[in-house]
Amino acid sequence: MLHSLHIRNYILIDALDVTFPEGLVIITGQTGAGKSILLGALSLLSGARADASLITEGADSCVVEAEFAGADADLRGLLTEADVEEDGDRLLVRRVLSRSGRSRCFINDCPVPLSLMQDVAGRLVDIHSQHKSLLLTDAQFQLSVLDRFAANDRTLADCREAWRSWQGLLAELAAAREEQRRLEADRDFNEAQWRQLDGAKLSAGELEALEEEQRGLANAEQIKDALGRCRELLLPEGESPGVSVSLKEAARQLEHIVKYMPAAAQLPSRLESARIELDDICAEIEALDERVDLSPARLEAVEERMSLLYSLMKKHHCAEVDELIAVREHYAGLLAGTTASEDRILELEAASAEAGRRYGALAAALSKARRAAAPHFAAAITESLRFLELDRAVFELSLSDAPQGPSGADRVSFLFSATGRNAVDVAKCASGGELSRIMLSLKAMMAKYFGMPTLIFDEIDTGVSGSVADKMGRMICEMGRDMQVFSITHLPQVAAKGDAHFVVSKSVQPDGRTVSTVSEVQGEERTMEIARLLSGATVTPAAVANAKALLAER
Repeated sequence: MLHSLHIRNYILIDALDVTFPEGLVIITGQTGAGKSILLGALSLLSGARADASLITEGADSCVVEAEFAGADADLRGLLTEADVEEDGDRLLVRRVLSRSGRSRCFINDCPVPLSLMQDVAGRLVDIHSQHKSLLLTDAQFQLSVLDRFAANDRTLADCREAWRSWQGLLAELAAAREEQRRLEADRDFNEAQWRQLDGAKLSAGELEALEEEQRGLANAEQIKDALGRCRELLLPEGESPGVSVSLKEAARQLEHIVKYMPAAAQLPSRLESARIELDDICAEIEALDERVDLSPARLEAVEERMSLLYSLMKKHHCAEVDELIAVREHYAGLLAGTTASEDRILELEAASAEAGRRYGALAAALSKARRAAAPHFAAAITESLRFLELDRAVFELSLSDAPQGPSGADRVSFLFSATGRNAVDVAKCASGGELSRIMLSLKAMMAKYFGMPTLIFDEIDTGVSGSVADKMGRMICEMGRDMQVFSITHLPQVAAKGDAHFVVSKSVQPDGRTVSTVSEVQGEERTMEIARLLSGATVTPAAVANAKALLAER
């Protein structure tokens, strides 16, 4: 229940601190006094849109805070998951709005996101504003009310989860099929590219080796001539001694004078080292000469291979053969992906079919439960409407097939007739007063069958009067025996039945500002307020007497 409400700097409310009892709480006040302002402040705690225009002129911020008592285990579990500290079964919900337009939300003094505040407030208080009777014409509202009556909460949650899973798999399947179509469209091209690159038998570093070999083959004659000249100079044919022989002889001659000239002692060994190095050079020249290939055929083959590699590199925008190898592997991967995509499609088809069957079973279970509950639901509402002096009222539910969706595949329509015949869509035939009675009947049934949070009715009795108003008051009073109910009303028949009565009033302050205040009235003050509702601006003795009679009937 809503234990207390604290408001600072909200529109016309400078400061408000009020404590509410259990049962039926009546709120009255002259038109324009600020009853809707009070309701708007509560709506902020339910996640209503907030902006700086709501802040009292001259103030930097506004605060709306409500203390609730009686948080159940489910709600405490929700708060525990959100790391909100518990305070027994007490909940302190606060929203602070700054002049910048930003708002902050708190539960038990812990900062929380607006979404959590909305969820929590939705479990604590249900605000029925004047326009909400229009929900009767909303197909989704009609369906949700029937589901709550039929206790479909668990099945409905499972159905919604199954729908999300099914639709997610169908989306994946569609994406996989689109990818498969793209891969298939490119398959011939990808395969042709891969075959060309794979047929080229590419190897890392190949081009560098070919370029070196090509340079050797293209200049083979020049190389051969140079190597031959070197041989002639180092290893002359005929009677001329070679350089190696000359070096050996020079070393032998120097060995003869070493004993006479110690400074020359190192020269024989140095000459010997030079001779050995020269012999190695000559041997290498011989080997190089033998390796020189004068084959035009080999040169042509090398240049053809180089031309192929250059062509492939240009085609695929590569700077080296290693990059070509990477391109080849890329095309190989695409071809493998085509096969993998086919396998994935088969998996998704099987999974989505199974998800569809699960959703279909849950939707069918929902439909069965709805159709079984519909006559009982309609009978309960019809009985309530007849109590509210719609003696010939007929209320029916029409269920028909609807496109599959998160809530199943049913469409529910509320049908109504005030004359007992030819019930039609409630939006087409019900007057304002009839809509009010239908909505009150729904709320009363919801409170009876599945426990509502604190209920706030904002002039739900609009469009009725007399004995009907009295019976609506009795019905609201009956609801107040099992739960806390707030009723904002202009009807004395309803106001007189409250367990507590608060009056919203408006006054002009000495500084010229207009402010709204809320105060509880009891005894003579309450009698006079009921009398004002009966007679208007001028309270007559007859109105006072009537007010006392109404209060005595509680």
